[in-house]
Amino acid sequence: MNNKETAVLEGKKVILKFIEKEDIPILWELIYGAENPEWKKWDAPYFPLERVDHKTYEANMLKRMEAGIDDQMLIIVDNHIIGTVSYYWEHQPSNWLEIGIVIYSPTYWNGGYGTEALQMWTNHLFETLPIPRVGLTTWSGNKRMMKVGKKLGMKLEGRLRKCRFYNGEYYDSIRMGVLREEWYGKRRISYNNEKGKYDNHF
Repeated sequence: MNNKETAVLEGKKVILKFIEKEDIPILWELIYGAENPEWKKWDAPYFPLERVDHKTYEANMLKRMEAGIDDQMLIIVDNHIIGTVSYYWEHQPSNWLEIGIVIYSPTYWNGGYGTEALQMWTNHLFETLPIPRVGLTTWSGNKRMMKVGKKLGMKLEGRLRKCRFYNGEYYDSIRMGVLREEWYGKRRISYNNEKGKYDNHF
């Protein structure tokens, strides 16, 4: 995907933009700055956070940028980086794609920022990739993420029972998704050329 001509997407609450070199130190601090970050308790906590030193992280990010890899964007609120949206291929030959989101600071949880960011990101992916579906995988302990998926019009497509173990308790793995025809049939989202931003309607 070559989306550099769409380097910034602006919504009502958030701005999405591709990562630039000057963003790397801030992003590293958000991810690795705390010893036991609060965000990791909700973002697949059953997988330990693999810590990376700043130099290595910057080198890896610069390599990705040079290679033109654009599978994630920053979430910006009031000129502050608060998180990222991303996608990965479950099986690229089948155009099977999954999305993800992390908002690092609890200050920005429950404010509608994540919902709008994922709505814009999902719409962007449908507009720029020949995909029939956008999927979202989470776990039953993350009620907020399941709620966001439902707000986006995603359907519960699978529940793998008791296959995630965290803090002495088993949780389900949750698979949600929305088809292209469902997205464009039920969502009302358009790019306002005059305003230069997305008009999102829930």
